[in-house]
Amino acid sequence: MDANCYMLNNGSPLCSNPIKRKPQHPSVVAMLRTTPSDNVATKTNAYKDNLFDLLAINHLSKNVQAATGFSNKKSGFASLVEAATVAKHNFEPIQQQEVVIQALQNAFPRPILSFIKTVLRPSKLAREYFAVFTTLFFAWLVGPSEVRESEVNGRKEKNIVYIKKCRFLEETNCVGMCINLCKMPSQKFIKDSLGMSVNMVPNFDDMSCEMIFGQDPPEPIDDPALKQPCYKQCKAYKNHGTNCLSS
Repeated sequence: MDANCYMLNNGSPLCSNPIKRKPQHPSVVAMLRTTPSDNVATKTNAYKDNLFDLLAINHLSKNVQAATGFSNKKSGFASLVEAATVAKHNFEPIQQQEVVIQALQNAFPRPILSFIKTVLRPSKLAREYFAVFTTLFFAWLVGPSEVRESEVNGRKEKNIVYIKKCRFLEETNCVGMCINLCKMPSQKFIKDSLGMSVNMVPNFDDMSCEMIFGQDPPEPIDDPALKQPCYKQCKAYKNHGTNCLSS
């Protein structure tokens, strides 16, 4: 890992201390229940990625690989899953989140992010725009989704993205990877880089998820998602005998 530290941003916990360490913020990553859940996750969706999908998947996968310093020779979504799995097995949870945030920052040109943050300030229009944009352009990552309505400040808005069955969770089959390599870093990236609050609410029973734009996520200690036990068939849990969110 030391040889790959130059790839990371200065000040990154991955660079300052590449050896696995206990998370400094246990409330962010600790799961309150460690007994594996009886939930059985079954794969039902068959994806036929088009050229745009494959370009987007490989671009994100390469950025995750660059952030971790570990490359793989797989292609398509398998490459992204492999890159995420390597991050889970080689870094502490806080560092896993840092890896994804850095990969996302490198995947999107900074001027574009700054422009979006400046133009789309928090508003009904911005929240609905983010919801529609997500359903149209990120199906390759999360799977089929639709825009749903909610009430914001007493008014109806179409600010929720309902993901019918999350592709990333379905493929990784791991609660810890969903939390530390998707939910937590995505919420922070969208808030910090795009100026839009978002609360991602995964349903680990059916693998659906809601992205609620304009809603701040709960504090980690109060977030129901972080109280979810591992899937019983989670390979990471079986192989390492540890809490799937804290390893």
